Amino acid sequence: MTTQALSLAQIEELSFQALVGAGTSETGARSLAKAVAAAERDGIKSHGLVYVPNYCEHVRCGKVIGQAEPEVATPSASSVVVDAGSGFAHPAIDSGFEKLIALAIENGCAGMAIRNSYNCGVLGYHTERLAEQGLLALGFTNAPASIAPVGGRKPVVGTNPFSLATPDGKGGVAFVLDQSASVVAKSEIMMHARAGKAIPEGWALDAEGNPTTDPDVALKGSMAPSGGYKGFGVGLVVEVLAAALSGATLGTQASPFSGTAGGPPKTGQFFFAIDPQTFSGEAFAERISDLVASIKDQPEARLPGERRLSNRAENDVNDIEISEELLAKVKAFIG
Repeated sequence: MTTQALSLAQIEELSFQALVGAGTSETGARSLAKAVAAAERDGIKSHGLVYVPNYCEHVRCGKVIGQAEPEVATPSASSVVVDAGSGFAHPAIDSGFEKLIALAIENGCAGMAIRNSYNCGVLGYHTERLAEQGLLALGFTNAPASIAPVGGRKPVVGTNPFSLATPDGKGGVAFVLDQSASVVAKSEIMMHARAGKAIPEGWALDAEGNPTTDPDVALKGSMAPSGGYKGFGVGLVVEVLAAALSGATLGTQASPFSGTAGGPPKTGQFFFAIDPQTFSGEAFAERISDLVASIKDQPEARLPGERRLSNRAENDVNDIEISEELLAKVKAFIG
């Protein structure tokens, strides 16, 4: 496989040009392109450049309204509601964050609901930006149903990630926790299917509820919940917050994030932003420092997000190898 080395800036610009070429507004394309480059920077290939052709196809087929303009409302002193208009999630999230941050600082905490949305990529990318503003951030996003309840066969909730980003009280971020209700993200199985590679046992189940290592069979069955019934419970919590509370579409009714079948998925996100100073003053930063130290002091232990930071440090100084095949697919959308 031949590859080409690209800088993060080149990856962002290539993504931007492809998205605009497919019919996305420049504002929406820039928002999403920045997130694509950030995913590559953190070594999260499943949400990086490999996803751009899928984004572009969804604009072309109408699954995503590329020219959508998010509508932001503030129904109360501590709430923000964003209607993504069946467009990309990233510009909708960006459009509401400025108000969310201001309200959280002013009132101690605030929540933001997003409806008529789409796949928001790496959830931790969004919560980390809130933590960089000194806020404790919680994020939730629902997805098309892919996890069946324990004892059942029909998927009810999606992989439904949640994320916690914690400020360190010194202007930085102590750690970012980002995990899904499933053993792995569905995009990982999609990557294996495209590459014709088997998936590890324990990742997914077939349509009859039996374990499978065939990614194509897995995509027709269900994802394995992380921790069994506890993982499904996490997915249920996310579904309540990101779909029901946001007024978004339930995973059982949302069209797939993959392929061109169905109209806009109209899924949702929900974010909590909390000002630690309001609740515990300087004690919060002290407790977080002690908590982080209790993990890092153990030689074999790893703080959530450390692998991403390691990849980030490496990719900040080195170009990233991208396959010529993928580059051709992305460039095909550039006018």
